[in-house]
Amino acid sequence: MEYRRLGKSGLQVSVLSLGSWITFGKQIEDRTAERLMAIAYEQGVNFFDNAEIYARGQSEIVMGQILKKMKWERSSWLVSSKVFWGDGGKRPNQTGLSRKHIFEACHASLRRLQVEYIDLYFCHRPDKNTPIEETVWVMNHLIAQGKILYWGTSEWSAQEIMEAHMVARENRLIGPVMEQPQYNMFHRHKVEVEFSQIYKTVGLGTTIWSPLASGVLTGKYLEQFPSGSRLTLEGFEWLKERNLTPAHIEQVRALDGLAKDIGTSLPMLAVAWCVQNPNVSTAILGASRPEQLEETLGSLEVVQKLTAEVNERIEGILTNKPVPPQF
Repeated sequence: MEYRRLGKSGLQVSVLSLGSWITFGKQIEDRTAERLMAIAYEQGVNFFDNAEIYARGQSEIVMGQILKKMKWERSSWLVSSKVFWGDGGKRPNQTGLSRKHIFEACHASLRRLQVEYIDLYFCHRPDKNTPIEETVWVMNHLIAQGKILYWGTSEWSAQEIMEAHMVARENRLIGPVMEQPQYNMFHRHKVEVEFSQIYKTVGLGTTIWSPLASGVLTGKYLEQFPSGSRLTLEGFEWLKERNLTPAHIEQVRALDGLAKDIGTSLPMLAVAWCVQNPNVSTAILGASRPEQLEETLGSLEVVQKLTAEVNERIEGILTNKPVPPQF
């Protein structure tokens, strides 16, 4: 396993990590979740990603039970949570980034995860109804109280992230250390262009999600539509509409052929393509079966096969290379 610094922080995070979205507490049995975490940890993964909204809190409960059972040294792993959507409640103050909701959500996640502190705490979305000053201050209060160690954002724009840093700088507070954006062969602009300057200025770390485009880049949708996949789950129709387009299917077919040409699999190629980007601190893997995770955990071996020629072939298939703005 390779480890990278999370932005400009001193924290070392495994380049491949394990996420629980959709799977833990929803799509898979708890014993399967335990097996996945054990495989990941044995292979050097030190970061496990979660959120209050995943399975309405059940995902954190499952992960917390596993972490307690495994008795791994607390210093050897990182766990995250995210705040914004709540854990199912719809009343006022049960969602968003107000001081009240962040404070209560953090304590609820600590209880569900059965930990004394959360290593990485993300603002899951920007909140237009809460002043950014309020959010920055409460995150710093939680850090001062020892309940979180680092805070960050998820699916925020570069402008929103910099606004948070401006508030932090003005008040001598700690700004967001990391962002969790979607990044894969089909979604590139934010990571490759929009954030290009703030990697250099504030040292943004990235914990990218969906490196396999919700399974489309595994190739399993080329011939049939497997039952039980996340694209068939109720409430996730938007994933299917966004990722399973005719154009993407044809590109996946070509990428699958390229993967075979260089002696690897499409999932390993897709993950390796993501982590070859030095601005990716870690790529969050998802899996519903142990064999899926074991395969993608081998993706780092494929990075060396991504020569200039291979990357040129990939770009020829994707035809979506972002164009940096001209100043």
